[in-house]
Amino acid sequence: MSQVSADKAYLSSDNLQTVVDNHAMPFIPFKSNSITGKARHSEIWKRMFHWYSFNQSHFMASYHKRSNVESTFSMIKAKFGDRLRSKTRTAQVNEALCKVLAHNLCCVIQSIYELGIEPTFWEEAA
Repeated sequence: MSQVSADKAYLSSDNLQTVVDNHAMPFIPFKSNSITGKARHSEIWKRMFHWYSFNQSHFMASYHKRSNVESTFSMIKAKFGDRLRSKTRTAQVNEALCKVLAHNLCCVIQSIYELGIEPTFWEEAA
């Protein structure tokens, strides 16, 4: 893990510190009413606020990668449902991975039709 993107609800000194302690860069945008002068803010909060303020274009480019993930999760939930029916943890992980695989196959098939690509399949070995 090299970076963590989260929405404004997760902005706290504890969350920022946890991400940094795990050798990752937190991309959690600051709220419009965030003020650096308050004594209650930790050193990591102040440092991240200054980094955010002076590197907003880089920050927002990295933060908005999360939009792709959110869109993908939304598409998977819309097409295959937002619940897992399996009982055990292992089965739930496998079920979720199958939903991701099915989503990827749907995207490939849609792209084949939209872009007019002629798929090439390998011949079966004798």
